[in-house]
Amino acid sequence: MKITAFRTTPLLLPYTRPFHQTQGARDAASVVLVEVETDSGHVGVGESISRPDAESVVRLLQGASDLVIGRDAHGVDAIVAAVRGRITDGPGNDMDRLARQAVAGLDFALWDLAGKAAGVPTHRLFGGPLHDHIGYFAFIDGNTPEELAEDAAVAVAAGIQVIYMKLGRGDDVDVAATAAVRAAIGETRLRLDANESWDIMGAITMIHRLAPYGPEFIEQPVSRHRMHALKQVRDATPVPIAADQSIHSPEDVYATLHAGAADVIVVGPHEAGGLSQLLKAAAVAEAAGVRLCIHGTVETGITTCASHQAALAIANIDDGNQIMCQLIADDVIATPDLTLIGGNLGVWDAPGLGFTLDPDTVARAAERARQDSSSSR
Repeated sequence: MKITAFRTTPLLLPYTRPFHQTQGARDAASVVLVEVETDSGHVGVGESISRPDAESVVRLLQGASDLVIGRDAHGVDAIVAAVRGRITDGPGNDMDRLARQAVAGLDFALWDLAGKAAGVPTHRLFGGPLHDHIGYFAFIDGNTPEELAEDAAVAVAAGIQVIYMKLGRGDDVDVAATAAVRAAIGETRLRLDANESWDIMGAITMIHRLAPYGPEFIEQPVSRHRMHALKQVRDATPVPIAADQSIHSPEDVYATLHAGAADVIVVGPHEAGGLSQLLKAAAVAEAAGVRLCIHGTVETGITTCASHQAALAIANIDDGNQIMCQLIADDVIATPDLTLIGGNLGVWDAPGLGFTLDPDTVARAAERARQDSSSSR
């Protein structure tokens, strides 16, 4: 099964409303659709996130197209490693994180292709399913404590069992919002994400202020560049600590857990560099007795399906993973229905990553990306 074509198409998909994060608000998802076609007629589909921008990702991937076209599509890890190596090649070239994000969509497409060619869902190629469902949390949003509490109450009424809230609106507002959300959700589980907002003293102070509201964990309270700070905060506070931005590879998982700097590992397939690397990261965490929680980013239902296939084959998968496709006003996938039932998604039997594209939505998103690129020049 030889690869005959390798296509990359920037897409821009607006959100139903801007969502808040520590670094500001986002109003759209910018991704690069990746398609790999073979001489057997099968087409694998994936997506890479557009960081630093879509044009750069396309340039990086197409610059390595000679390492893709003509190869046996079954050699997923070898092809992805070769492309990642091309991007990171050169003395003193510290581009591993960028390279991992760029090649993730190629990895998705090749695993989608492998499942389709075999006629089975991709999780079976990973040795799954190990679970009959995967749990996801509700990502609540709002500009005030009252809006956040209202959004949380709606999620709980829908049966979602884990609530997740971004911090970063100011310390006093964050405490007030946490209190309001806790009052709205009762005993439902609550997770808080600081997104590297604090220094050591600020993190210790804030976590002690937030602790009475029973957060299940605080995610990435300090900079990703200071593992000693993450450990110091963990040692000085009563709430479990999750490492997110600190983690981009299986090696990062090992270093963080060996240092005793985190209680939970949060990483997604884009940060890790695809599904194969995500499974390796999970195995390292499993060896340390730690859960892996799948991270979401600016992504479509393509990534949701890809992450879900991997999650079904991860023994130590968390029961409150991140899902982001619900923020998109008009997603590019036609099937499956990604509506959470009681906070869960079940097992799919469709081959590959299990989704079909909506070609009209893809065309609109591609045109929107073209217009956005032209207007920014």
